[in-house]
Amino acid sequence: MLDSIPSLNRLIVELGKFPGIGRKTATRLAFHVMQQSEEQSQALVEAIQNLKQRVRFCSTCFHVTEQDPCVLCTSTSRDDSLLCVVEQPQDLMAIERGHSYRGRYHVLHGVLSPLDGVGPDDLKIAELVERVRQGNFNEVIVATNFSIEGEATALYLSRLLQPFGVRITRLAHGIPMGSDLEYVDDATVGRAIEGRRDL
Repeated sequence: MLDSIPSLNRLIVELGKFPGIGRKTATRLAFHVMQQSEEQSQALVEAIQNLKQRVRFCSTCFHVTEQDPCVLCTSTSRDDSLLCVVEQPQDLMAIERGHSYRGRYHVLHGVLSPLDGVGPDDLKIAELVERVRQGNFNEVIVATNFSIEGEATALYLSRLLQPFGVRITRLAHGIPMGSDLEYVDDATVGRAIEGRRDL
């Protein structure tokens, strides 16, 4: 039936490419967009275009930003001796919501996953090593998720960074195994930061 309405079908297909969005949800969203006013639809289009044109990755920490370096890297109120390594920008945002951490960040943009063909060269690991080599960090907090891939990445980073003589810690296991930082409540993330341990 929807094949006879190519414009609607195309929107459903495109929305269905988002993570966690199945065909039913994509169809519901497409009908919602269709029922919006022209102004509301145009605002959505402009928001997406602005995102694609203005947002990029910080050349220092690889977080999302509209200015380079980002506000977290240029802030003078943050602790330059601490570096927190996370998988994705969403994880950085989750830690920031906890208001317990005031150091610097490094976003890997994924985890090691040989079965999916993701190796060290596919992540921002070389850049991390260079930052630790050049920086004055006393501690690197490995805040990868508590999945098999996250644990393997944490162990790999620990071995890679040990020669630099920095303290390497891991978030405390206040965060349930298999969960993503992005979805954990703020208090739990805060306790995990405070209760970090040596790796």
